[in-house]
Amino acid sequence: MKVPFLDLSIQHKNLRTPILEAITATYDANRFCLGKDVEDFEKSFASTFGYSHVLGMNSGTSPLHVACMIPGFKPGDEVITSPFTFISSAWGISYVGATPVFADIEDETFNIDPAKLEAAITSKTKGIVVVHLFGQPAKMDEIMAIAKKHNLFVIEDCAQAVGARYKGTSVGAIGDCGTFSFYPTKNLAGCGEGGAFVSKHEKVHTQARQIRVHGSDKRYYHDIIGGNFRMDGFQAAALCVKLPHLESWTKRRQTIAASYRSGINKTDIVLPKEVSYGASVYHQFTIKHPTRDLLRAHLSNCEIGTDLIYPVPLHLQKCYEGLGYTKGAFPKSEVTADTCVSLPIFPELTDAQVEHVIHSINRF
Repeated sequence: MKVPFLDLSIQHKNLRTPILEAITATYDANRFCLGKDVEDFEKSFASTFGYSHVLGMNSGTSPLHVACMIPGFKPGDEVITSPFTFISSAWGISYVGATPVFADIEDETFNIDPAKLEAAITSKTKGIVVVHLFGQPAKMDEIMAIAKKHNLFVIEDCAQAVGARYKGTSVGAIGDCGTFSFYPTKNLAGCGEGGAFVSKHEKVHTQARQIRVHGSDKRYYHDIIGGNFRMDGFQAAALCVKLPHLESWTKRRQTIAASYRSGINKTDIVLPKEVSYGASVYHQFTIKHPTRDLLRAHLSNCEIGTDLIYPVPLHLQKCYEGLGYTKGAFPKSEVTADTCVSLPIFPELTDAQVEHVIHSINRF
């Protein structure tokens, strides 16, 4: 039985008619940059998750860039984030000239370890980019306490965690701002690039809104240095169709995760931990095994797709050689990168496919 790691065609086939109708309406009305479709999506996204303010943007990287512009991070400043994440989590820091500083992760959650985070703080530290990796909320109480103690600006990278809650509060609403990605592989996915910026602070929201459109609230009047981070109407139209389905898709992901958790019985496999403070939305279901590559080859022979997310931690990436980190600097991130493999967990997987994955792993 074939089990692809991800198959976007099933979801898009099921939603083909309403998405094409929505995009056609946008096309006929010439609503290409911001406009009604984006405003409708922003309102729906805000009401669904309880955000005060939402701004649609043109990618998941853009809101991270904007988030680092707002507090004025600059050359000489340090901003702490995780080394085990997608590179965009650090890009915003680099784009504004500040220095990414890494703090190691927890074994059981893949998220930044609050104790390691505090140990990384210096007199130059100005902020934290907290990544809710694979859909699992990070330990926000501890992180916010550290941020308050040291007067740090907190950015929540929620690219993989749309719909996740920490102790009942939607991720992104706890720190000073939150950022989202609607890249086609995400839990809530556009038909191309897209992202969002959220903040509970009126001043932060206003700055982000101005930065999004060339530092302007009024055409041809530019109050601050900005950029072009606008969401296009086609993406918003597609996201408006998809958003009402997200809750059921998330429940299916959680059901698949529960099946993996109860069915996989090999004692040398480390499963992602379930935490008491917030349920994962399982953008990925990532396990660890000491001979990961052999396990992956076995699953491939069983016609099961897998992926390595992420095989090289950020501190060992060539682009950050200048930071001076060497192998061994963050052992938990490095061991995780060397031993982890992600299993199929998209909502359209059948029960039979899930059972095939479980059976194949247990036979390894």
